[in-house]
Amino acid sequence: MKKVGIIFLLCVGIGGIAYYFTEFEKQHDELTLYGNVEIRQVMLGFQVPGKILHMTKEEGDSVKKGEVIAELNDSDYKSALEKASAVVKQTAAISKEATAKYDKNAPLCKQNILAQQEFDTLLRNKDKAEAEYQAAVASEKLAKNQLEYTKICAPDDGIVTTRIQEPGAIVAAGQGIYTICKNKPMWIRAYVSEPDLGNIKYGMKVKVFTDTTNPQTGKLREYRGTIGYISPVAEFTPKTVESTEQRANLVYKIRVYIDDIDDFLRQGMPTTIKVDLKSM
Repeated sequence: MKKVGIIFLLCVGIGGIAYYFTEFEKQHDELTLYGNVEIRQVMLGFQVPGKILHMTKEEGDSVKKGEVIAELNDSDYKSALEKASAVVKQTAAISKEATAKYDKNAPLCKQNILAQQEFDTLLRNKDKAEAEYQAAVASEKLAKNQLEYTKICAPDDGIVTTRIQEPGAIVAAGQGIYTICKNKPMWIRAYVSEPDLGNIKYGMKVKVFTDTTNPQTGKLREYRGTIGYISPVAEFTPKTVESTEQRANLVYKIRVYIDDIDDFLRQGMPTTIKVDLKSM
């Protein structure tokens, strides 16, 4: 029995030593970091004031780049454009008439048939009419722009995260109407400690895991990523990620950009990052 016990203890000891060295080697070949998904958010609003006529999206709805997702009552802006267009036509006619008079009488001045004072008056009238025409064209362009500004178009593909206003509300220029999370770019915000900083570099390929199990594979969902940013400035470990042992540690913020984005990644989702140090 004693021999059996000794053999058992030897096996346990050898197994423990083998496990220790295996884990030790694994820890030195792989760096594990923890972070959260971050996506750029955009606050959208009208560039002109008015009364909201339509809002086509609810929270959680997808949007496509260039899609109209909200409109103001544009009747006043259409009237302003019509008025500006009429002024353009009017000033164009006046400018044309003044130019024709100038062109007709300019040769008479050279022949001393027309007094210099009358010639100067014709020139001033022509220049004034031309300036008024150019000002009218600029006003018409502004009116066209303001009419276009009564619509909100999605700046990029994304998802509506907040619907701030409702149809019928009177809003000021720049007031928030929607908040949208863009689909791309998407990255993981993580922190690396100073001793590990020298083991990572820009462009390193990493594996990113979420806490969600893929029902098709039975494993955690896995993504590929690339280290695209390493902060040059150290900071204290953020309270959202610190442990009791890390409270006084200095860390460096990094961003891991996800290469294979899908619909299962969400803003703020916790992730685990595996960095293969042997790939350096």
